[in-house]
Amino acid sequence: MEKAVIKFHHCDKDIYCFFVPENCPECGESLSCRRFEEAPVSIPSPFAGGQRAKCSFLVKPTTGEFLREYDGRSDLHVGITNTKGVVYNYNETGICRDELGWDQSVSVPLVQPDMYSLINQWDCYLEQFSSAEMWHSQRYNETEHNCYTYALTFINCVLATQGKSSLSKTEFTEKFVLPRTKRASRYITLYQEISENYFYIVDGSQKEGDDTSYV
Repeated sequence: MEKAVIKFHHCDKDIYCFFVPENCPECGESLSCRRFEEAPVSIPSPFAGGQRAKCSFLVKPTTGEFLREYDGRSDLHVGITNTKGVVYNYNETGICRDELGWDQSVSVPLVQPDMYSLINQWDCYLEQFSSAEMWHSQRYNETEHNCYTYALTFINCVLATQGKSSLSKTEFTEKFVLPRTKRASRYITLYQEISENYFYIVDGSQKEGDDTSYV
């Protein structure tokens, strides 16, 4: 279970933790009489599960979870969710329709909430696309015809139905995926530091009111 990361400010330091202690871990002073600007705030997690990230592109480690086992070098796996949160993904066994196993994923929303016509057709598009022969298990190739190929090809098919230009792998990755995975990477580092040392302490935020300066 992912723990909530909390941040509070004291003695000119930003202190990150899973719980607020009675005394400041930096100076030892009691925290019972904090000023308003020193009140703890919760740091939003960059991860979402399939059930909460519908009509989205998801990224997760091929094995394990981001916050426990991921070291920044392990392989990643991607998929597309339908309107019910089922994750369609492609691997050496062919198309998988996962209802579990994607609880800790980086999510890239693909549909705006007001795009009712597309949302109504989404599940049909995804099921028909996934039934194509090109996604049979024997066609799978780890480098040339893989999970990313599947997801991006589907995204470009949807864009075509909307009369929009297709995206290259580089364009989609740099514009939509990297900003979210970079934030997730910083959060993972922060989370692992707290897990090992109970607290992560840095100099105070440069910007006033910046509640998520580290992430």
